[in-house]
Amino acid sequence: MATSLLRIPPPQELLRPLAVPDRLLLGPGPSNVHPRIRAAGGRQLLGHMHPEVLQVMDEIKAGIQYAFQTRNRLTLAISGSGHCAMEAALLNLLEPGDSVLVAINGIWGERAADIARRLGANVYELLKSPGKHFTPQDIEQGLVQHKPLVLFITHGESSTGVLQPLEGLGELCHRHGCLLLVDAVASLGGAPIFMDQQEIDVLYSGSQKVLNAPPGSAPISFSERAREKLLRRKTKPPSFYLDMGWLGNYWGCDGEPRRYHHTAPINSFFSLREGLAVLAELGLESSWETHRANCTQLCQGLCDLGLELFVEEEKVRLPTITTVRVPEGCNWKDITAFLMDKHGMEIAGGLGPTAGKVLRIGLMGCNSTRANVDRVLRALRDALKHCQRSRL
Repeated sequence: MATSLLRIPPPQELLRPLAVPDRLLLGPGPSNVHPRIRAAGGRQLLGHMHPEVLQVMDEIKAGIQYAFQTRNRLTLAISGSGHCAMEAALLNLLEPGDSVLVAINGIWGERAADIARRLGANVYELLKSPGKHFTPQDIEQGLVQHKPLVLFITHGESSTGVLQPLEGLGELCHRHGCLLLVDAVASLGGAPIFMDQQEIDVLYSGSQKVLNAPPGSAPISFSERAREKLLRRKTKPPSFYLDMGWLGNYWGCDGEPRRYHHTAPINSFFSLREGLAVLAELGLESSWETHRANCTQLCQGLCDLGLELFVEEEKVRLPTITTVRVPEGCNWKDITAFLMDKHGMEIAGGLGPTAGKVLRIGLMGCNSTRANVDRVLRALRDALKHCQRSRL
């Protein structure tokens, strides 16, 4: 009798088998999931407080410490994407009225400034044109002028393809009484970063780029300076879900018995654990060199096709995501659609300040191979011929 009350029938689309195409993801992320990592994510679900799961979380923590090159005890993975880690970093560090200096040369600085304003912080912006990077002189000028408590800067600016040099910035910030917060979502594992040696106070990344895991978990670490800032807060963080006090306890970072905070995405943690394991087995230096070499090969091939690289200085090109200007007279959507339809391959257009101006090609983790470089160059050559015919 109860079924007679139903007015919405079962959706027909859910009565058909799930269909997911097989594609090579050479955009700015997510990247293809390594078969070993995909298998780990399909393992039997366990409870979020089971000792086996807590052991996996300990292994993840050790893997993040290796990937970040840090000994920070407050190191864990946020149950959310890189955006979630950005928000967690800012809302735990900042209180209403605190000052933050945001280095903006692409969309991630813009997003960080937006989040900080929502938190009631006094936001100051340090601006560079997309495709350019900040010098220590730029940073020091901003620190002297605005006297911020936190500096936000993006290591791998995926919207523009810039790799921001970090050397000396931590020491510079500390000399001016400021904490250094770095976004490494697009760069971790693909370009050198040394959290402790570079005196970075908060560093975060994501699971879906070089780590080749599904999106949904985000490594993050806080230095002792940053942790002390959290302890000195006058107000509680405005988010319970992202409160680092609670999260640090759940991850075993405070030496206290672990307490339930939230039901963690267990199978995402299994995948992240395997992604970190693959990176550890390969070795950071080997991973960095592989990404550098394949990026160099890709850039040369793009130039041979007559395309113009968006980032002019070779030393600040992000080795995981390469940006190239859309050829004059071509519509970027035609190029990306052609590659998707004819070659089963994703590359992306621009984002934020580069929307409509560039194509973005990602080579991350297991996707960063010479074979994939050759494959994307052949597909682009084909697409450019199609684009030229379309203009006739």
